[in-house]
Amino acid sequence: MTEEAKKQSGALTPSKVHRLDDLLGYVEGSVVSRTIVKNKGGTVTLFSFDAGQELSEHSAPFDALVQVLDGEVQLVIGGETVPTRAGETVMMPANVPHGLKAVKKFKMLLTMVKD
Repeated sequence: MTEEAKKQSGALTPSKVHRLDDLLGYVEGSVVSRTIVKNKGGTVTLFSFDAGQELSEHSAPFDALVQVLDGEVQLVIGGETVPTRAGETVMMPANVPHGLKAVKKFKMLLTMVKD
């Protein structure tokens, strides 16, 4: 597999330093994702959202850690609005409804941990 194909596949090159913010770009009017780890213990997914993009309310059976890498997002967790900016982290508990809206374009790392 070529280095470019590996880059697009999602998996990170082992033993190499990566800048998460550089692994995924913005696409106008879209939400883009790249799963970089997926195994029986959980997933780690990088997302980019253009301003105004949303994820409707849903729930997951696992705790999820949101780390905002760039920009600004309005999370709604269990009916509570949680404004979150670059450099901030929020835990979303399992089975609690949550959603989000991109206040500005933003990137996040979402880590879901299975029991």
